[in-house]
Amino acid sequence: MSHLKPAAEGLRTRIFQVIFESDTPAAKGFDIALIGVILCSVLVVMLESVVPLRERHGALFHWLEWGFTILFTAELAVRLYCLDRPWQYLRSFYGVIDLLAILPTWLALIVPGTQSLVVVRLLRTLRIFRVLRLMEFVGEGRLLIDALKRSSHQIFLFLFTVCMLITIFASLVYLIEPAEAGFTSIPTSIYWAAVTLTTVGYGDIAPITPLGQAISVMMMLIGYSIIAVPTGVFSAEVIRSIRADRYSEEACPGCGHDRHDQKAYYCLRCGTWLDEETPDPRAKDQDDGETP
Repeated sequence: MSHLKPAAEGLRTRIFQVIFESDTPAAKGFDIALIGVILCSVLVVMLESVVPLRERHGALFHWLEWGFTILFTAELAVRLYCLDRPWQYLRSFYGVIDLLAILPTWLALIVPGTQSLVVVRLLRTLRIFRVLRLMEFVGEGRLLIDALKRSSHQIFLFLFTVCMLITIFASLVYLIEPAEAGFTSIPTSIYWAAVTLTTVGYGDIAPITPLGQAISVMMMLIGYSIIAVPTGVFSAEVIRSIRADRYSEEACPGCGHDRHDQKAYYCLRCGTWLDEETPDPRAKDQDDGETP
């Protein structure tokens, strides 16, 4: 949030430093306390969904939820108060999350039942990355996303093939098995085929004829054999991304070797200075030593 600026010098600036920064004890304390309150509010929503607890402590949960909502509303108001451009914050990722965290409870006054959506408050705990200086892990996550994008075509082809197999086997079993076994339609058979091919096996629908059972065995074996395909494709792209991020593709001017560390100055094989745009400082030192 480095693009955000306080509205004016004085009180607003001090509030801004506590709320939006994390390099002081007060700012860290505020963020950690806020994360604790967020987790408590989400816990209240989860406990309220349990029928016995709701029947016994429904009034307490109700007032706790409204207390958290009023607290978060006041916090958002203070955030906007200390900013030079509050609408810019509201359009940001954290601003949208902060707004969504309080809207469900207020909307429940008009549309009953929307208060269960307050679990979106859990997304506000993403601020822990800023508090604990974990932003470098965001870069690692971005590496995985890039690898997933590069392998998207192979994964799509794999999923398309799996869908074809599921449809074919489902149609065969639908023709073979009687309706009493649960195969009342092709969509129902597709559900069974997907569960079987992925080796989940709920057991709510199962073939009863020998031929249908043989097809089930074949599908389970195929599922075990192809389950590693997308994992292997994705792992290969991740390894390729790590190598691209770690190694340079520039060839050595001396021997042509092109597998050097990004921070390497000399070739691993022949010892040639790699940066052709700058002179080799080692060669300069050697020339100075040879000069009488």
